[in-house]
Amino acid sequence: MVICVGENINIMSKTIGPAIKERRAEPILEMAKYEEKVGIDYLDMNIGPSRKTGEEVMDWLVKTVQGVVNKPLALDTTNPAAMEAGLKVHKGKALINSVSLQPERLEKGLPMVKTYNAHVIGLLWGKEGMPRDANERAAMAVDFIYQANSMGIPTEDIWIDPIVSPVCVEINQVLSCLEFMAMLKEIAPEAKSIVGLSNISNGAPTHLRHFLNRAYLIMLMKYGIYSAIVDAYDEELLAIAKGGMPEIVSLVHRMMDGEEPDLKSLSPKEVEYAKTTKVLLGKSLYSHSWLEL
Repeated sequence: MVICVGENINIMSKTIGPAIKERRAEPILEMAKYEEKVGIDYLDMNIGPSRKTGEEVMDWLVKTVQGVVNKPLALDTTNPAAMEAGLKVHKGKALINSVSLQPERLEKGLPMVKTYNAHVIGLLWGKEGMPRDANERAAMAVDFIYQANSMGIPTEDIWIDPIVSPVCVEINQVLSCLEFMAMLKEIAPEAKSIVGLSNISNGAPTHLRHFLNRAYLIMLMKYGIYSAIVDAYDEELLAIAKGGMPEIVSLVHRMMDGEEPDLKSLSPKEVEYAKTTKVLLGKSLYSHSWLEL
């Protein structure tokens, strides 16, 4: 079972974005109720930087959404004042999305985690940007956990985000993210893990993105991924996250162990997953036509 954080209440959305800016509750509540209905565990409230009105927006959004759904929220903003405004009114234990290893983000973010007894996503983004490989991710994870622990934040409240990047840009980052996931349980067994899953398919045609998202989630599941930020409209993805489609999961995991299945012996759906897994393992070159080859 993978804990699902719904990504759909987002300032970048064509329908939700204007509703947030204009404080129109109806579209937001409709989305929140839908996310709850399909089994989303945390609802992400992404208001972006929201520099001018962030505090009022986050306060209103948290109260509005928690007025109709009985779910914890992930508060998603780079504005520290807006983050704190949301934490002050949140019912239950919130998830802070996120605190990176950049010094100014740590200095402002970690005290809020402690003060409001929140969960926190530890984003592995440092002074020099994104980690280059699994070992740099491991070093950053240890650093983040050490700094949080030194402020009295328990490791079990930390959700490490190794940063998923698009397969169409750089296959080595896709693979090193998986390699790091295999290491995390040894480095910090009490820490949780989370990924922004849709990042894997950024740059792919819209109608193909879900193939990459679903297959990569299954690959991460092999190493015990705890949570993923997902599209609540992808029913098949949610089914996989909740333990469904075991035959497909088994196929992908066997391929990760080196099995080369005969595509002629597979069902059409299995072929889709097998071809997508080969791309995500770097055994086939990514192109927009990978399913047709």
